[in-house]
Amino acid sequence: MYIKKMIGRKCYLSPMELSDAGTYAAWLNDLEVSTFTQIAKQSLPVEKEREILSAISKEHNYGIVDAASGELIGSCGLMDLDAVNRSAEIGIVIGDKAYWGRGYGEEALRLLLDYAYRYLNLYNVMLRVYSYNARGIACYEKVGFKAIGRRRGAVMRNLEAHDVVFMDITADDFYAAAPAPGGRG
Repeated sequence: MYIKKMIGRKCYLSPMELSDAGTYAAWLNDLEVSTFTQIAKQSLPVEKEREILSAISKEHNYGIVDAASGELIGSCGLMDLDAVNRSAEIGIVIGDKAYWGRGYGEEALRLLLDYAYRYLNLYNVMLRVYSYNARGIACYEKVGFKAIGRRRGAVMRNLEAHDVVFMDITADDFYAAAPAPGGRG
């Protein structure tokens, strides 16, 4: 049973649970999923995933749960939170491929950004995305992220070098351009 911490129309965000380690390990061991993440570059056993979940559960990391089915479909979170400079880095993965391209990532990002700006008093949130992740980049731009730079040839995929694209969004930009998360005004 997941706790509804941040609620949208399609999904809600819930604190990560150690019991989710098996699901999380399956996602990160799926090459089609992990090719878009910075977490896993090799197969990880469930025990290692428990260690990772235990560490990240102490931060602002959440499971993405489908509101209709109650199924865990992904995770997102804030890392490297800097309260003095009011900044953090955000990460997201929709691990259940049946939910790819259906707006769940966009809604989860909007929920987490609203939380970051409204309750954690952050101002700037950045992310890193691989240049070959066109679907991810399109989602981030739809939410309001803007490219701020790139690290050329910093990641290898299929023996080819690809860039890491850095994107960010400020609280002002987010609230000026975005509809209220979850359909609230």
